[in-house]
Amino acid sequence: MKRNRDYAHALRLAIMSLLALFGTASAARADVGFAETTIPRPNEAPIKVAIWYPSTGKASDQPLGLFVQRVSPNAPVKGHHLPLIVVSHGTGGTRDGHYDTALALAEAGFVVAALEHPGDNYRDQSRATAIADRPAALSRLIDFMTKSWDGSRLIDPKRIGAFGFSAGGFTVLAAAGGQPDFGLFGPHCAAHPKLFDCVLLGRQASPASPGNFIADPRIKALVVAAPALGFTFARGLSSVRIPVQLWRADADEILPAPDYADAVHAALPVAPQFETVANAGHFDFLAPCSTSLAAVAPSICTSRPGFDRALFHKRFNRSVTRFFRNALK
Repeated sequence: MKRNRDYAHALRLAIMSLLALFGTASAARADVGFAETTIPRPNEAPIKVAIWYPSTGKASDQPLGLFVQRVSPNAPVKGHHLPLIVVSHGTGGTRDGHYDTALALAEAGFVVAALEHPGDNYRDQSRATAIADRPAALSRLIDFMTKSWDGSRLIDPKRIGAFGFSAGGFTVLAAAGGQPDFGLFGPHCAAHPKLFDCVLLGRQASPASPGNFIADPRIKALVVAAPALGFTFARGLSSVRIPVQLWRADADEILPAPDYADAVHAALPVAPQFETVANAGHFDFLAPCSTSLAAVAPSICTSRPGFDRALFHKRFNRSVTRFFRNALK
């Protein structure tokens, strides 16, 4: 009889464990809602924003620019006390450029908001050199998401992270308290006049003044991929003591080592989680290209021989999600 009772007890424990396992898996991969909106600004053009979030809606394939994503447009938000990730794209980029990473984060229970930087996007590059505008726009996005967005009451304002690529990497570092020293810009570009940032900003003696960068203490964790102007932070990251995951493409043809990701790595006072990606180029941090995008923008869609961007992004998105989950507990 005791043997039967032990067996029944073990069976119940096994069933409970399986239910817990499936329950966790279900919660971790919710259907994703998607919304597009704008943030009004007095006397200036509004900021365009794309938002991904866990949802009770039924997802289906939907167009997103030249991509297709599986989402439920404008569906209700699912959950409470949700962490928020804000996303800053690179120079001349778009709010859609990291949509696959946004989807992965939203499936895992995050709200993700990506802005299109005014005057520095694929439609309009009239203010591409006004990099001091970028951190302020990111903080404006946090204001909107935590105070004005329809689902703002469901966001936990104490769990906010930021993701930035290229110029977006610079943006999130500055927004988190980094103070760039543009006195280093001239000597760097005298030595490397053909690098992208030197060509873009080279006509300016000083692209921005340190006084323009105000830290946003609401940001509690960063993912930084191939950061532009990394060398300007050589002595300016002492106050950035939040968790950082930092990515370097080992074959970065736009922002090559050691003056960008490596310079940020060396300057951070708390060692980041530093990830290097063998054979990856600069644009491999962007979402894998659709056939339509590859036809019109082959320069950002072509990877080096032997590098599989789609396969890399599966690992990249898992790692970014795991990092933010641990950093924003």
